[in-house]
Amino acid sequence: MTRGRRIVPLATPPAGRTPVALARAAVRAAVRATACAALWLAPLPALMASATPVAAQQTAQEDDSPALLVADNVFIDGEETLVATGNVEALQGTTRLTASAITYDRANDRLQITGPIRITDPEQGVIILASEAELDEGFRNGLLKGARMVIDQQLQLAAVEAQRVDGRYTQLRRVAATSCQVCGKNQVPLWQIRAARVVHDQEERQLYFDDAQVRLLDVPVFWLPRLRLPDPTLDRARGFLFPTFTSSTLLGFGVKVPYFIPIGDHQDLTLTPHLTTKSRSLEFRYRRAFRSGKLTLTGAMSSDSFRDEQVRGYLFADGVFSLPRDYTLTFALRSVSDDAYLNDYSIQNSDRLASTVTMARVRTDRRISFDLTSYQTLRQYEANATQPGLTAAVHTDRRFLWSRVPGEFRLSLAASGLYRESTLDVDSNDADDITDGRDTARLNIDGSWRDRWTLGPGFRLGLEGHLWIDHYITDQDAAVPDRITRFTPGAAVELRWPLQRKGRNGGRTLLEPVAQIGWVGGSRAKNANEESTRVEFDEANLLSLSRFPAADRREHGMTFAAGVRWMHEAPGGWSAALTMGRLWREDIDSEFTRSSGLDSLESDWLIAGRFANPLGITLTARGLLDEENRFTKAEARAGWSNTRMDLGASYVLLVTDPEELRNKAVSEWTFDGRYRVTRHWETSTEVRYDLADRRLDRVGLGLQYRNECIQVDIGATREFASANNLEPSTDIQLTVALHGFGADDSAKEYRRICR
Repeated sequence: MTRGRRIVPLATPPAGRTPVALARAAVRAAVRATACAALWLAPLPALMASATPVAAQQTAQEDDSPALLVADNVFIDGEETLVATGNVEALQGTTRLTASAITYDRANDRLQITGPIRITDPEQGVIILASEAELDEGFRNGLLKGARMVIDQQLQLAAVEAQRVDGRYTQLRRVAATSCQVCGKNQVPLWQIRAARVVHDQEERQLYFDDAQVRLLDVPVFWLPRLRLPDPTLDRARGFLFPTFTSSTLLGFGVKVPYFIPIGDHQDLTLTPHLTTKSRSLEFRYRRAFRSGKLTLTGAMSSDSFRDEQVRGYLFADGVFSLPRDYTLTFALRSVSDDAYLNDYSIQNSDRLASTVTMARVRTDRRISFDLTSYQTLRQYEANATQPGLTAAVHTDRRFLWSRVPGEFRLSLAASGLYRESTLDVDSNDADDITDGRDTARLNIDGSWRDRWTLGPGFRLGLEGHLWIDHYITDQDAAVPDRITRFTPGAAVELRWPLQRKGRNGGRTLLEPVAQIGWVGGSRAKNANEESTRVEFDEANLLSLSRFPAADRREHGMTFAAGVRWMHEAPGGWSAALTMGRLWREDIDSEFTRSSGLDSLESDWLIAGRFANPLGITLTARGLLDEENRFTKAEARAGWSNTRMDLGASYVLLVTDPEELRNKAVSEWTFDGRYRVTRHWETSTEVRYDLADRRLDRVGLGLQYRNECIQVDIGATREFASANNLEPSTDIQLTVALHGFGADDSAKEYRRICR
């Protein structure tokens, strides 16, 4: 017998016995008591394994660590009964059992446990509480009274009694299940599921409800004779997901009910019927993971009453794969049945779809990529037959460094082709260009050398030379030659003077004036302009020999570019940057449009800046300022982000430019924001306002409530009529999700605190 959580009690030495002799006797008694307890408690690991999931049982079986029993008192009653009382703790591996007393009757193979009982397994996240328990038949079957099960610190199941069956199933009777925090005896959870019986399958990690009744604030709202739900430890479970209720002026009132189907450990399928008063749709998403990449397919098929088409739909395919020799394959394929489908069903707000396939490899001294792109226009005033239906391109760069030769040599090769379905030639006298079907191809080779030196008081002098070899092929266009080959030389001299200052408190400031004199020989070839109809003049190409985005156009003649860059990092954490620059050219280039800022001998002033501070405020802006101090093109973005809110505002300005098919100026404000009102309430908004037309283009509002057991999302969007959306529409969505089923988005951080 042991007392006070010690094997042998310390007592006053009896007369005639020395302390040494007493110590030896105590050790012998301790050995006998320990051996006896170990013999009697040999079945204890099986008991504890029976109260934990199968995965934990396998772990315990693989764990050779001994079972430990700690109690205030441990003694043997007779020859068949072992009794442990007072703060009893039994441990095996990661599983721990605590109780007031444990009595094991070896003759009847019965274990009686007096509560309060608590069985925990941190690895599996399961906690079982009971007032008393009785187990037998190898400790795989038994009965627990006043039982409560807590799974993954989320789902609570309270029952009058729980029965263990075959070490796998836990049957609970007269059950109330919820993941809501309940404070006080008289309070009720926000939601709960009452059931006559619940069976927890620990191997499949599923919960089966019989005669289930869903209650909100203890008011019955739904009844099901049978209900199956995954427990919180299961990542991927077959079954229905939470529905979404929708309302649209175009589609009417409807509901989405997703059904998730896992297919092994590496793929799954989600089918989502979307039933509305005016349409029937089946949405789907298929995902598969490979050893070398991943694939995702999304799409839908619909039948509605407001369009003439019988069956409408779309299909998107996205994937990325690693190929041999360090190549990466990336693709994004897009297809839709008609121009209005994506807008009607609020899937995507696009006016063109681009399907791309890219294979690329990047190394230290070389890069190569292959691209294939197909376009599908959704604009009513465009025809797919005259749009670039298919384009192909290959691009490779390589640089060479030789120890005996100064500088760096680069060799670049680019080839591309463009195909239109139309077989009609372009006629320069034909005003109806929608029937034109010009096809083009080009090959461009760029050989260059460049080097830099440091001179005098920190000047950086750079020199580069280029030789371009261009070959253009044009079919079905009588206005340009069929074949053109050009050799074009170019050179540039660049001078920088970076000036840096460090403050006493750690602040840093950089001021860098830059200037470049560039020259490109030859004259412009008479090939068709397919890819350089839109030019962006910004700080990235201020010191470039050509500001056209592609090689079907090049700048020629002498140019001079100058600018200044300023950057500052303050000790307090805020930073700012400003870039200004301008370009002067020898001759006017007629290929530059008005909004490019490069259509005269002197370009518009390029101004770009940014600002950020530790409070989360960020500002970025870029614009082109003309001679009359008016912006011909501008964009700006302001944001304020912290743990409670994320606010942003954007502005875009584009002047009228008929050469870019823009007969009206574009001036638009966009505001988007998220604000966390309280710990559980969050709002969001989106507003897009067209300043040129003085009308709202889009308004969206959202409201979310979230705690440890429920999430409610309400969203409303109003789309006004535009060039891409001829019918205004209003969409409303409502989603209610109950936390505690499945492992995703557990919302433990939103758990309320009882006071």
